[in-house]
Amino acid sequence: MEEATKHVRFSWQWPAYVASAAVIVFLAMAIGGEADAELLYVLLIAPAAFLILLIGSIIAICKKRVRFLSALIMLLAYCAFTFGLLVNYSNVRNAGRWLLWSRSYKAEVLAQAESPNGEFRHIEWDGWGFPGAGNTVVYLVFDPANSLATEAELHSSVKLNGIPCEVPQVRRLESNWYAVTFYTGDTWGHCS
Repeated sequence: MEEATKHVRFSWQWPAYVASAAVIVFLAMAIGGEADAELLYVLLIAPAAFLILLIGSIIAICKKRVRFLSALIMLLAYCAFTFGLLVNYSNVRNAGRWLLWSRSYKAEVLAQAESPNGEFRHIEWDGWGFPGAGNTVVYLVFDPANSLATEAELHSSVKLNGIPCEVPQVRRLESNWYAVTFYTGDTWGHCS
């Protein structure tokens, strides 16, 4: 009798495991995969994981191994963590990639010769797109004077010195280093 009572107690252990697994899978896809991995996560992985958790919870409740409240909190924890991560996908992706590989990205950018026309040194940092819709490109930009710092806070479309096109977004990665998102269809030197 004591063994049966032990299995049906409320436990935060399973909700914590599920939330941790959601974070780990999401981070692996966001940081290590392509920018379009978000779509794969939303359309395939998140629904499949939710369905598995739901079926597992129903079975566990029916076999009296888990209380309903534990199962419900586990499902809510998964949904909350998944939603929070998806809302912040690009921030998580940029921060993770910068944390892990900034040294090699910096070396690649700084190895470039300075532009005679005053454009910032840059490399392609990220990108995504769909056939027929065009590609969106994000460039990693080195700004030695840190002149993009104020633009990174404005969150508005702007034409900047040192960047050939009007851009909708500038994100600061660290001092002098920025992720600059171009409009879909535009690339460095080819503005619409």
